[in-house]
Amino acid sequence: MGSIIWGPEVAEVYDRTYPALFGPSVLGPMVGLLAELARGGAALEFAVGTGRVALPLSASGIAGAPFRLVYLVANTIMNVTTQDDQLAVFANAAAHLEPGGCFVVEVIVPQLRRVPPGQAAWVFTLDPDHVGIETFDDMAGQIAWSHHWIQVHGRVVRHSAPYRYVWPSELDLMAKIAGFRLRDRWAGWDRALFTSDSESQVAVFEKLP
Repeated sequence: MGSIIWGPEVAEVYDRTYPALFGPSVLGPMVGLLAELARGGAALEFAVGTGRVALPLSASGIAGAPFRLVYLVANTIMNVTTQDDQLAVFANAAAHLEPGGCFVVEVIVPQLRRVPPGQAAWVFTLDPDHVGIETFDDMAGQIAWSHHWIQVHGRVVRHSAPYRYVWPSELDLMAKIAGFRLRDRWAGWDRALFTSDSESQVAVFEKLP
């Protein structure tokens, strides 16, 4: 599978690079919505990482198989870098879900309009302890690279990796092929209205009978 694996040099510091993502204001809406969609049944997280979401969701009372909910958060579907393999993620979700179960995908909306004409990169984060640059390397294959320089405890951690960006309509088609229908799409975990100007999405796909 065309996927990206982050090595130990990133894994050792990963949780410390985005401390805001562990705050109650971020995790509360996520866990609340996911628990609601699980409807008291079991939930499965793909690409669970260090358990930032799975652990508090489990603490809320959501348990193991068979699954009413499968979810994939924090843009992780883009770490699968071919269209065929992204479609396989949807098929895998469908294989784990009971009919009527939900597959939730949190992913950014590609921000190609932010790239100046004639340029192939843009700075998406410019903080004292984190600089992030995105380069668009293969427009036909929808492959971009995300480059990070992050200061953690007095040292700079550099990480670069490719990802495959995916459009909302493309997600919907993958879902349809895998036996889902789009149930809801919001701009965030707070269920804000999704529009053509939204920079991110939380899409809820329901498995058909």
